[in-house]
Amino acid sequence: MAATGMFQATANIKGAVSLINQLDIERFPLLLGRILQKLHAKDGKVFTEDEEDKLQASLGIEDKKDLQLILDILSFIFEQAVYHVAKPSILKQQLLNIDLDEVKVDTFIDVWSANAKSVIDRVRQRDFVNNQLEDINWQLNLQLAQSQKSKMKAPNAVLELGIRSNDKKENVHVEFSHTELYDFYNKLEIIQSQLDSLSK
Repeated sequence: MAATGMFQATANIKGAVSLINQLDIERFPLLLGRILQKLHAKDGKVFTEDEEDKLQASLGIEDKKDLQLILDILSFIFEQAVYHVAKPSILKQQLLNIDLDEVKVDTFIDVWSANAKSVIDRVRQRDFVNNQLEDINWQLNLQLAQSQKSKMKAPNAVLELGIRSNDKKENVHVEFSHTELYDFYNKLEIIQSQLDSLSK
């Protein structure tokens, strides 16, 4: 059966594709190779903060959020390719379907063809932690700033995640500013898109 939609044209994917199409083609293969090398790494980070700053400057990307979106979507594309054990010809068509520039698509396929077997083998051998999210609670806080700026307010949200691992349950608290919560929401949208693709 042909893959009818490994990637859905969500707002995040459309935005990322527009940014990716503008990237310098000379640096693109190195970027893809690094992402594939770090795919499913235990620390979950492709680049350190310092490396991201240097990458942002070398690629000429003004907004750090744009860089993060590019990295997230490139990782997502490779994760989907791994999950579907995608043949290069199928992956190429899927990438063209989301309007990725043909030169970038060809680079993607070259990198994927050279690394697919080793990446798929590595991911298959990876240990998955059996943690389950049982419940979520939250509260909103409004913190007044220091007296010199007494009119400023700093709203934040605290999520309490009930995580069960084997027979133990642990509550994990995560605090978000408005900006951090928005970034987290965008990541959840990418995850939802992945789940939707996998359930087809």
